[in-house]
Amino acid sequence: MEAQIFLELALTGAVVGFMAGLLGLGGGLMMVPVLSFLLGNMGVAEDLTIKMAIVTSMSTILFTSVSSVRTHQKLGAVRWDLVKGLAPGILLGSAMASLWIFVVVKGALLAMLFGLFVSFSAFQMFLDKKPKPTRQMPGFAGQLGMGGLIGLLSGLVGAGGAFVSVPLMTWCNVAIHNAIGTSAALGFPIALANVTGFVISGMKLENLPAWSLGYIWLPGMAVIACFSVVTAPFGARAAHRLPVKKLKKVFSFLLVFLAAYMFHKGFQAA
Repeated sequence: MEAQIFLELALTGAVVGFMAGLLGLGGGLMMVPVLSFLLGNMGVAEDLTIKMAIVTSMSTILFTSVSSVRTHQKLGAVRWDLVKGLAPGILLGSAMASLWIFVVVKGALLAMLFGLFVSFSAFQMFLDKKPKPTRQMPGFAGQLGMGGLIGLLSGLVGAGGAFVSVPLMTWCNVAIHNAIGTSAALGFPIALANVTGFVISGMKLENLPAWSLGYIWLPGMAVIACFSVVTAPFGARAAHRLPVKKLKKVFSFLLVFLAAYMFHKGFQAA
């Protein structure tokens, strides 16, 4: 691996890890644009570039989420009752995304879908609308459906689910710090289910770059994961020192920037 690519991946991992801890993000919203840029410069076909960036991003969440959630758990921010309620739906939605939809959908459409849902999440967080005081998280059936939506969308855009789960939980009057901590915990089942499906569905692909496992670019996964697990605890601690409104503003501005980039990538690949 060239020194410049290593440094770019290392910096990405360090920033992603911190933001994963700070905002409950698995890091996919930041990694997908960076990885698609790096893979494109390596000569990988545009459509495959977007798909490999999404999957490689998802694979690193296996490591980032564990590091992040340990710190959130120590600070008492993880709602394990919600993790148990949402996880079954997440597994179902992730399987549908990684084994079926992702394989047949073009990379350009995936990039635009990424931009669309990230833009919606940014808009909701920026408005900071207060939910009705009486609104609560739904029961088993509702959480099953909510988890399915989180798993499906996360698998299609390579994110840990925070861009969907944090707004949904805060809309149901879950405190922002609990929503972020719980989202970090949900990142592991999301990544595990999706990565398994992506490896299976991508094993017969041709013209992959060196050191690829299905859709996963292993060097990118390894370097980003190593640096992100170091910085994730620092972000998690910072999340409990910042006021709620500032957290939401940081979240929304970050999402707007990344959505714009992926819209651009989608139009280029179309």
